Amino acid sequence: MNLSMSEMFAHMGFVAWFVIICLVVCSLYSLAVMIDRFTTFRAARKQSLEFLPALVKCLKDNQLEQAVETSRKYKKSHIAKVVSAGLMEVLNQGDEKSTRYDVGAVQRSLEMSSALTAAEMKKGLGGLATIGSTAPFIGLFGTVFGIINAFTGMAATGSGGLAAVSAGIAEALITTAAGLAVAIPAVMSFNYFTGQQERFQIEMTNSSAELIDFFLKRREAHGSR
Repeated sequence: MNLSMSEMFAHMGFVAWFVIICLVVCSLYSLAVMIDRFTTFRAARKQSLEFLPALVKCLKDNQLEQAVETSRKYKKSHIAKVVSAGLMEVLNQGDEKSTRYDVGAVQRSLEMSSALTAAEMKKGLGGLATIGSTAPFIGLFGTVFGIINAFTGMAATGSGGLAAVSAGIAEALITTAAGLAVAIPAVMSFNYFTGQQERFQIEMTNSSAELIDFFLKRREAHGSR
């Protein structure tokens, strides 16, 4: 038997094809998540770098309403989403000139917004982790079933030796190779995006802490007058 790839695919059984189709679907899903997370994280990074100088200027001028309006222009920035929640809480307690506000409520708003933003950034990463851990086993299932069929056929025909089953085993091993081909990029991208998400989480936490410090200093400065 010709053991070219085309011949192997042509002689694969129903189970092997079912496994291959499942792996193709998993691969397409992984690719979609990779593209989506890459574009989302890249936009978040870019807009956050643009937003921070504008935010600092507004805070120095005590223009809280302007800071909120500025944050709305950077809808994909993770820092803008968190900071906007804290600023809105302060404005809801009074006007932008007032320094009588509940810092604890502001901190809770920042923490809630940070948690929601972090959860939004994790979108699809659970699927990548699942595919990365299960794809090799899906491929292995096809391989085991293919080897069973190869030895069953050998027993039915009464022929023996490696030559009688080598073609069937080679065809069966395609599913294992396909499973690994799907799992490796999924695991690598999951680790990369998880690292990026953790970095964004640290940035949101630091931004929240700095905003709380700004409001505390602002209130102390007003009280000392």
